[in-house]
Amino acid sequence: MSNLPFIRFLDRTTPPHIVTLVLITGMSALSMSIFLPSLAKMTAYFDTDYAIMQIALSGYLAATALLQIFIGPISDRYGRRIMIMGALTIFVIASIGALLAPTVQTFLFFRILQAAVATSLALSRAIVRDIVSQEEAASMMGYVTMGTALVPMFGPMIGGLLDEAFDWHAIFIFLAVAGFATLILVYLDLGETVAKGGVSFRDQVKAYPELLSSPRFWGYALCSAFSSGAFFALLGGASFVGSEIFGLSPMWSGIALGTPAIGYAVGNYLSGRYSVQVGINNMAIIGTTLTIVGLGASAALTIGGLTHPLSFFGFCIFLGLGNGIILPNVMAGSISVRPHLAGTASGLSGAIMIGGGAALSQLAGGILTVDTGTLPLQLLMLGTCVLSLLSVLFVVWRERKIA
Repeated sequence: MSNLPFIRFLDRTTPPHIVTLVLITGMSALSMSIFLPSLAKMTAYFDTDYAIMQIALSGYLAATALLQIFIGPISDRYGRRIMIMGALTIFVIASIGALLAPTVQTFLFFRILQAAVATSLALSRAIVRDIVSQEEAASMMGYVTMGTALVPMFGPMIGGLLDEAFDWHAIFIFLAVAGFATLILVYLDLGETVAKGGVSFRDQVKAYPELLSSPRFWGYALCSAFSSGAFFALLGGASFVGSEIFGLSPMWSGIALGTPAIGYAVGNYLSGRYSVQVGINNMAIIGTTLTIVGLGASAALTIGGLTHPLSFFGFCIFLGLGNGIILPNVMAGSISVRPHLAGTASGLSGAIMIGGGAALSQLAGGILTVDTGTLPLQLLMLGTCVLSLLSVLFVVWRERKIA
């Protein structure tokens, strides 16, 4: 029998509705990916280099990584509701600022400020833990994750369609409107869920040395950083590849960017279905192997002279599939290394993962030219996936050594 609390939609005296949690979580993913098909056009509009414009993604990811560390303890002290409403307010203002920006410097400032919405992503999980028991939390988070997994698939498509119908400015009008609508929903539906103060940031920092001295924690954290880093590298270079190398329209670039999300959804299902029987380390090995096989085949075709959007973007479904298997398992592993430090481990591993993604996305934007073609990006993604496999194999070796 379910122990889920009674929920009434648009009633702050009851826990938030699942729709509210899905939307506040999805806003961060939407903001990250929706403008990517237009990145090359925006580069031309601001008369700058693609690598400079790439900071719109890497800077956003870097700011998100910092928020992963700080936002949990701050919300424990001051509450989830006020933090989410404040973050959405900043997001709406930043979206309008990016829309009206006269220079690339001003645009990038407001674009990075949009990362405030990542607060919602981090706190949605905390809210679930606030309102339901540990047994019900996994089930409820499954629904939240299932809903938000669709955003990376459809976000770039929406952005590409808006660009073709109007221009790239329409994307930021859409984000401002969507952010404001979500803010109103939060005001009406989300009451405060924190019953009392939690662990302070100072106490969490005191726990860092114990985690950072654990080889197994580093193995899991680096595995997640490298595997997700390959995906962030794809995000960093896909717009250039689609528009400049393959000549795709923003709409078709957006559709192409959605292919990894299909694999990710399948990988998440396989992870949920088989992780208990197979074990988290074995699942991570399977996932990393799948990414290496898929991206290796894509690179081999390019080296062999076959250059086509399907041979590039089509094989990226393996990247999504592998990550869908890898990430739930290694993230579970990272917080199980020191169970009494699960919250701190989650924040640190998340910061390492997204921070690494920021660096790789920026690198991807800097190494691509029309003359080099897609191969540098393919080899970069393949190399990080190999490092991901080596990281989880290190964990296996370490566990056997201390057994």
